Amino acid sequence: MRSAEQRNGIITSKRNARDKALGFAGPYLVNDHDVYTKATASEIVQKIAKGEWTSSEVLEAYIARSAMAQAEVNFLYEDARKRAKELDAEFASTKTLRGPLHGVPFSVKDNYRMEGYDATVGFTAWANNPGKKDACLVAQLRAAGAIIFVKTNVPQTMFAFECSNPLWGRTRNPWNNKYTCGGSSGGEGALLAMDGSAMGVGSDIGGNLRIPASYCGIYSLKPTAERISSIGTQGRSSTRPGFEAIRSSHGPLARSVQDCELFCKTIFGQKDSSHQNIPMPYQAVELSSKLRFGYYLSDGMIETSPVCKRAVLETVSALRKQGHECIEFTSPLNTSAMEVFMGLASSDGYKKMLLFLVTLGPRLPFFVRNLICWITKTVLGDSLFSRFFSLGRVKTVSEFTDLTDQRNKITAAWYEQVWDKYGFDGIIAPVQSLPVIPHGGSTYLAPVAAATIIYNVVDSPVGTIPVTRVSPDTDQLSTDFVAGASGRSKVLENRMYLGKNPAYDPKAMEGIPVGVQLVGKKWEDEKVLAMMHVVDEALGPRGFGPGSWNPGRAQ
Repeated sequence: MRSAEQRNGIITSKRNARDKALGFAGPYLVNDHDVYTKATASEIVQKIAKGEWTSSEVLEAYIARSAMAQAEVNFLYEDARKRAKELDAEFASTKTLRGPLHGVPFSVKDNYRMEGYDATVGFTAWANNPGKKDACLVAQLRAAGAIIFVKTNVPQTMFAFECSNPLWGRTRNPWNNKYTCGGSSGGEGALLAMDGSAMGVGSDIGGNLRIPASYCGIYSLKPTAERISSIGTQGRSSTRPGFEAIRSSHGPLARSVQDCELFCKTIFGQKDSSHQNIPMPYQAVELSSKLRFGYYLSDGMIETSPVCKRAVLETVSALRKQGHECIEFTSPLNTSAMEVFMGLASSDGYKKMLLFLVTLGPRLPFFVRNLICWITKTVLGDSLFSRFFSLGRVKTVSEFTDLTDQRNKITAAWYEQVWDKYGFDGIIAPVQSLPVIPHGGSTYLAPVAAATIIYNVVDSPVGTIPVTRVSPDTDQLSTDFVAGASGRSKVLENRMYLGKNPAYDPKAMEGIPVGVQLVGKKWEDEKVLAMMHVVDEALGPRGFGPGSWNPGRAQ
């Protein structure tokens, strides 16, 4: 166990090294660099294939832009420049691209191991321990021609939906630095929103791709869990080996649907060394001219904020104008899914890993936990919060297997009560009940992640699409709002919407992006991507994508 002085020494050393690496980035020259950073990854590959751009030219623009952000933990600038020169020389000689990602500047979440670089996940204990081998996905990206030039920040252990840790510090929302960029793939979200990377990759076990994508105004896809390999990732497999009750998913964060699609066309179907992922190649789908979408405005546990409801309704309106059918329904199993997730995640009392739900008390003495549950249920009148809190404890083997069985039953019930009952092609849903949270908010607002967790429990592929921005003119809370109505959580809603300092403040949040989830059936990842195109085109131009961020617009 290192002393506080030793830990502080490591922190100072690593941050100094990061600052020194920034010196290898040139200045961002608008007239020279904008043409590259305002291009999608797909457009970059096309320009290089035509001989109009070189990998080195593109890379220098993104290196300069990335230096403006505060989302990175490791800069691979010199190695990236060497690789870009190799790709340029190869293309000049053969006139053939190395692969479908040839010359695309890529960022990767810090949990992916890379040869010669740390994967600290915010722990000083894992600093100065460079990887000996690339993670499987990293190797696949490189083989396809991608140029990985930065690693991005995460919350410590990666199980929080914001982005701060003792080693690297805090990454802020690129649109308003008083709020978080989301997490755990928050560094990716912030960097991509600022055009500091052409495409990125992250992981998701409870919303970790979708939440930062929505908070930062970019696109993402959470694939079905076994479509992409997790071999070689630091975090879940290292801090809690053997935990498979909720499978982690790996997928792209990008600035367009086309780039999410490019990523999946490249990576889907590739086997890992242990043959653990499903070798199912990308299979293009042809959609019906008239699709049937379901949608809901609330998960039934927490009141959804006006702006998050508006994002869903604007999406529904745009789809209806294009002739698609949209049917409102009640999401029936969110509370049960959240209970199962919390029960499984806390089953060992977090002896091997601290999750973001640690705030719900797994290490409290039994009688203290019961007392708090009684107070919230009888005195505060919040049976829902009491149920969530009571689940955060060590489980017996029998209880763990019962919870796993409940997970399987919830998945079966979801198909019976939703997909089979209504015949939906896809589902439009809020990403969260709040558009964004303040720094430190996940310590007391953890249950709002239930909106994304349901789709980890049932293992659905989910796309995230930016829709709108917070407006104080249209997104104020209704004056007749009552916390805890209709069985919702009174404790959480009071903290979110009422009191002297509510988490939801549309005036303070003005301009923050808000997205929606687009959900499909398990293994129908390609259909989700195709429907993302439909939704994106229906919504039309709305100020998202490459070039939408500029320093003057951020608060």
